[in-house]
Amino acid sequence: MPLPSMPDAYDNVPSFRRPTQRSARAPREDGTSAPRTDLRSPSPRTTGSGLRGPGVQVPATPGTGHLPAQPFTGAGSPATPQAPPPAPRRPAELPPAHTTLICVALPGLAISTEQGQLTGSGLEGFYRAGRRMLARCQVRVAGREPLAVQARMVTADRARFMGTLRISADAGPDPDVMVERTRYADGTERITLHSTARRPLRLPVEVSLGTDLAELGAVASGSSGPELPASVHDSGLRWSCPTGHSTVTANPPPSDALASAGLLRWELELPPGGTRSLELRVRPDGAGPIRPVGRGATSPLAQTQAAGDDPGAQALLHTCLEDLEALLLRDPANPSDTHLAAGAPWRCGMAPADALVAARMTLPLGTRLAAGTLRTLARTQLEGPETQSGMIPGPRRDAGPHLPPVCTGTEATLLFPVLLAEARRWGLPEQETEELLHAAERCLRWLRAAVEDGTYLPDPRPGGPLRCETQAYAHRAAFLGADLLDTYGRPGGTELREWARELRTRFRADFWLEDRGGGRPAAARTPGGRLVPHLGAGAAHLLDTGLLGAGDQAPGLLDKVQTEQLARLLGGPAMDSGWGLRTLGAKEAAYNPFGHRSGAVRVQETAIAVSGLAAAGYEKEASSLLRGVLAAAESFGHRLPEMYAGEQRMAGGAPLPHPAACRPAATAAASGVLLLTTLAGIRPDAQAGTVTLRPVRSAPLGEIGLTGLRVAGAPFAVRVSRLGLAMVEEAADGLQLGV
Repeated sequence: MPLPSMPDAYDNVPSFRRPTQRSARAPREDGTSAPRTDLRSPSPRTTGSGLRGPGVQVPATPGTGHLPAQPFTGAGSPATPQAPPPAPRRPAELPPAHTTLICVALPGLAISTEQGQLTGSGLEGFYRAGRRMLARCQVRVAGREPLAVQARMVTADRARFMGTLRISADAGPDPDVMVERTRYADGTERITLHSTARRPLRLPVEVSLGTDLAELGAVASGSSGPELPASVHDSGLRWSCPTGHSTVTANPPPSDALASAGLLRWELELPPGGTRSLELRVRPDGAGPIRPVGRGATSPLAQTQAAGDDPGAQALLHTCLEDLEALLLRDPANPSDTHLAAGAPWRCGMAPADALVAARMTLPLGTRLAAGTLRTLARTQLEGPETQSGMIPGPRRDAGPHLPPVCTGTEATLLFPVLLAEARRWGLPEQETEELLHAAERCLRWLRAAVEDGTYLPDPRPGGPLRCETQAYAHRAAFLGADLLDTYGRPGGTELREWARELRTRFRADFWLEDRGGGRPAAARTPGGRLVPHLGAGAAHLLDTGLLGAGDQAPGLLDKVQTEQLARLLGGPAMDSGWGLRTLGAKEAAYNPFGHRSGAVRVQETAIAVSGLAAAGYEKEASSLLRGVLAAAESFGHRLPEMYAGEQRMAGGAPLPHPAACRPAATAAASGVLLLTTLAGIRPDAQAGTVTLRPVRSAPLGEIGLTGLRVAGAPFAVRVSRLGLAMVEEAADGLQLGV
């Protein structure tokens, strides 16, 4: 019997603007904080916890977060009878994102269809900081629209559209003018006409422009309003509303500009075989060009490369790095600190848990991103009552059909000391580690205060379930946090280890559900002691135990027999779709291959499972999941979305895209890095001057070499042979190979 869920926001995270200082708003009793929300969230409504979704929100689409309204009673007993609620309204449809080309260089976005013309429908347009600067940009040459023949992403921030026209009467069926449009996330569009005609051409070119200056949330919900009137401004047009202004300038200047029609006109002369170009620049009034954080020397990520038998490895790594750099943001409070936005188009602000997960996955590319993310989040830690002090606030998100929504602030708070401890192993300088140690201590004190005299970390919501995934986070934080405290002579390490040892002993008995198939970990326990038996991708976190010194993994919550059984389950056909790990087993009640927490493949969970399985020695299961994601990546042009359908893989088939998935997404792009570096099994201990290699001996991708990684602040390169043997090819001076 599933636990009923509370109506709440789906992946309720900030969009575009992000908290950089402690909020004056009083935190909720459970420590959640959601001043702004994921644009895919349900409509604002009050729940039993008093949580109300603020700001503009988009009703959730079926399968992505429309949660039943029956209250969670904790012990599974029926709720007190009440008057039947009014029939829910049918949720509004989100504009599909899976068929769009999204150019990203935050805070800039350009969203287009494969036709290339921006018509103002759906999500189309140029955006900056969440506002649509230009909704419509339609090109006509000689009175006709070019015929679209190709659209493709060139880089993460640039797309290219090709169209053709037949101008000459004697050209027959062959086009003799090509129209190339190159669109950039920073608000630039270059329109180039190429002539293959045998005579000179004089072509009238018209560009029709318009915008509503609407917020992305209003665009997504279909409430953006009509286009605004334009005025002629300099060498282009300008639009104004009480909340903003937008200007389009053209080079060369148009021969004619009609404000009433939003039209710019040119007369272009093309010699035989000649080209002519126009450039449009879309900007808010007085704003300069966007300077992406991830460009050149300013990027906190090392420019890593992969080479070997599988050409898809380099293509995936290159695209993942581009996507990560496109999603980088600066903390306005300290512009030298960078972190990752969660994803585009819906989640272009910081989601604390996602930012920490992605920074942890990308530690092989250097520790600068981890340090910036940790410093940014340390500034958001809560002050006040002991039960909340030290917590990193985060919004609630849906936890699937069998559990009530979960507080991502709990996950973020437990990830903070883990990321700091592991970043130190990878080479975070001692001074930076010590500066962040106080914030990590506060996270660990919050953990002990939340547990009090009990064994398990409770749900922050009174009467909520004890979640398996949360206990895995807490156990890992306790072990790595204790190691960190002991290293710097801080108190509390012994107490954390003793609690973790007790948790491990109790968990193996209390959370393991015996059955004819060999048993499984329960997804949760109700306060009344009933187990929630449904198997999902969250169980993979039981294998993600964390990195200690000398290349050792921290102990996990499961014993050896239980770990082997979990590996068998994760590698079985109910969980392994052939494209990656399903979020809920195909045989479970309420399975939905498109359900973002009830059957879809989420790349983040698959990468965690691959890494954990490989570290535990279950290479067959790890290799199958790894190859599945790489096959899916190829069908997505190596730009992994955050999720896609969990339909079973068939010969000649392709994974089905999820229409509401972010693409690019920080955790998906970071997962590509984790998947490939897992093959080499790199376990550094920079302070001890060692690095241990535990490669995947079965070499599922054949030979692979990784160059440009960072260990102990210096370049690091490693190669894994077809026989599964690893060899260091470049490393910091004095770095020794561990046993």
